Amino acid sequence: MNTVTGDAVAAKAKAALEAGEGILRLSPTWVPRSFLQPGRRIKLHPDDYYAYGKHRGGIDERWFGSTTEAANDNREDDEGLSYVVHEGERFTLKDAVDALGGEIIGDPIWDKYKKWPVYSKFFDNMGPIPHHMHQNAEQAALVGQEGKPESYYFPPQLNAIGNNFPYTFMGFEPGTTRDQVVACIENWNSGDNGILDLSKAYRLKPGTGWLIPPCILHAPGSLVTYEPQWGSDVFGMYQSLVEGRDVPWELLVKDMPEEKHQDIDFIVDQLDWEGNVDPNFKENHYLEPQVDESASGEGYTDKWIVYGTVKGEQLFSAKELTVEPGATATVKDNGATSIICVQGRGRIGHLPLESPTMIRFGEMTEDEVFISAKRAQDGYEIENLGGDCPLVILRYFGPEVNPNAPTFGD
Repeated sequence: MNTVTGDAVAAKAKAALEAGEGILRLSPTWVPRSFLQPGRRIKLHPDDYYAYGKHRGGIDERWFGSTTEAANDNREDDEGLSYVVHEGERFTLKDAVDALGGEIIGDPIWDKYKKWPVYSKFFDNMGPIPHHMHQNAEQAALVGQEGKPESYYFPPQLNAIGNNFPYTFMGFEPGTTRDQVVACIENWNSGDNGILDLSKAYRLKPGTGWLIPPCILHAPGSLVTYEPQWGSDVFGMYQSLVEGRDVPWELLVKDMPEEKHQDIDFIVDQLDWEGNVDPNFKENHYLEPQVDESASGEGYTDKWIVYGTVKGEQLFSAKELTVEPGATATVKDNGATSIICVQGRGRIGHLPLESPTMIRFGEMTEDEVFISAKRAQDGYEIENLGGDCPLVILRYFGPEVNPNAPTFGD
């Protein structure tokens, strides 16, 4: 397939927008992680989980509507970037947004950020990953990056099996002291540094989720996770061994200034202490789906699955739409949105929409689209054409798009 770059992207992106009436078809974007073991539930063919080579690690993530590059060693030039596909050609969504700006993502987001500042992914591992945090904006800026709040939703369609550890450690137990955490970092090379002894694990439940601000430690468990988040790939791993596997010191300090790589006080002070020892942690971070009655109708139900704010700002939000057999949903959203179909078959606008059974690496699918801001606001139809099977889609939105979304405690 021919890849379009440079000045030619603007005309191609306009043509794709016009042909799709504001709906862009995206191809699958696969991302490997060298330090993790794939959970093998995101429909990639069994032969293709190491398509980048064993030295790169297995593919455990699929990214949606992404203009964010994956921060992997030995990465491909376009790793993490979503591609728009139209008439046998492709170009990155990032290049399309750079070329057309508000025509795709809406003027408010373009004028403020000059980019699509969020993305989402499926995250799928056999077991837990290290207790880690994502830096806030000020910390990430020290190394030329952006901070990363994120959220979780556990789609039931992909979680028929929980794999090895469907629990997530989050934060610290109330009463944990700074000296205890310092000791864990000092004991990095002594084996298990014991940081999970200071934390609490929460059982993960399909069909629910969590909102995790920056600087909060978390060790995601083994459920497939849909993760709307800020457009960054910064992190610091604070756990030295996971299931007996070594976590290199470099993964602790990779997004900290080089002169601070051995400064344990600096490393520990990257954590939001009040947020990590919050005695009401679950109450302040756990998400139950909320039906949006105003966006639901006969034969279809729209639910909020990610909502809430980070330091008073709604940085992203997400919904799950279920369309019953034979029904058609008319959807109107406040802004641009990225869509992935997780169950069933139908159409979105005039484009086919179908959740595949299995995907070969490099194969095109019909389960992912990006809706421009204008088309989202004007409205679009999603029709279930899949016989007796409900059609289910997940979609996420950019910052401050949904002031009507629920808040914690609703």
